Amino acid sequence: MVGAFHGHAHNRRCQLDWHPMYISGTGHTEGEGCEHIFSASNDLARSTRHANRFHRHQAIEEHFAFWDANKYAALSNYLWTHYRKALKSVQLLTAELETIKAELRLSDNDFPGFFDQERIYLDGLKQPAPRDRLSIRYVEVLDELAERRAEWDLARESGNNALNGVHIGSLEQMHDALKQARIRVNSSYTKLQHAEGLVAHCETLLSVDERWLIGGDEYKHFKEEATLGKYHTALDELERLVVMRLFELSKLSLSGTGLRFPLLVSACTMTDSFTNCLGYKLRQQISKALQWRSDTIRNAINCYNIQAASLIPPRQTIAWKDIAKYSFLGEFDLLRDSHTDIQDKDWARPAHREVTTKYFKLC
Repeated sequence: MVGAFHGHAHNRRCQLDWHPMYISGTGHTEGEGCEHIFSASNDLARSTRHANRFHRHQAIEEHFAFWDANKYAALSNYLWTHYRKALKSVQLLTAELETIKAELRLSDNDFPGFFDQERIYLDGLKQPAPRDRLSIRYVEVLDELAERRAEWDLARESGNNALNGVHIGSLEQMHDALKQARIRVNSSYTKLQHAEGLVAHCETLLSVDERWLIGGDEYKHFKEEATLGKYHTALDELERLVVMRLFELSKLSLSGTGLRFPLLVSACTMTDSFTNCLGYKLRQQISKALQWRSDTIRNAINCYNIQAASLIPPRQTIAWKDIAKYSFLGEFDLLRDSHTDIQDKDWARPAHREVTTKYFKLC
């Protein structure tokens, strides 16, 4: 079992196997006991950093001795409080489930089915074969060759007309115009040769006897794959930025950070309060990092939405409010495959996924 806090940072397929919400009998167990201990012991760092060996060991032993005593003394209150919360949670989730099931015309037997269908779908996701990746690269190089050839033709035409705008008898202007035209022609020809070499190399690796025509069947097929590759690149970059943002947000929940960001609590369910204290410089550093990361993520969202719209059929776009949800990390794997349109699948519909989550919280 992976802890509930760290489990959301794992890929979706791992979550379905090891997240406590999907393991029968765990209830609302978070599995993060070590995190609570580490968080409480962070205060020891300040007092033991410059202490000698004896006082350092003494402080650590006394800390955990008091920790055990305090937890034991509060055990009955802890059990009573959590028991009441559990009863309230079960009552609330049951009522919500009954209402939603009636609206969506679902039954309890549908939710395990959605779970199994998602697992089967994720198991079927595969990386393209090496030859397909090389064919995609070949198509990209063919496009580059066409661009370089057009650039070279334009440079030659410009060179032939280099003296049209020069006054007759102005040798210095004629020299400068011819020099600039020669540099442009040579540069474009060098790029053309480089592109020709890349195309020839790809054709050798693919054993292509006759060069693919731009607009041909094979070209169109792998052109779509190339577009899909750009989509995956944009998706990977967005996922990387979101994970880094969540790791920075996790610093706010450590003992000793001293930060209060009430607006972030609704965007991320990592922690319920930010009440401790830390130095001003670190507060400013984390705050600036979060601000910069948010701006970068917005740019990555725009890039992703452009690539998603270029696919056939178009993929769903993403808004900032979706990224702000901590559980959104598990949705990246569902966005990754574009060969199969899952938007109309029952298990992939947002409303069905939300109610399935509520169902497993009760299991």
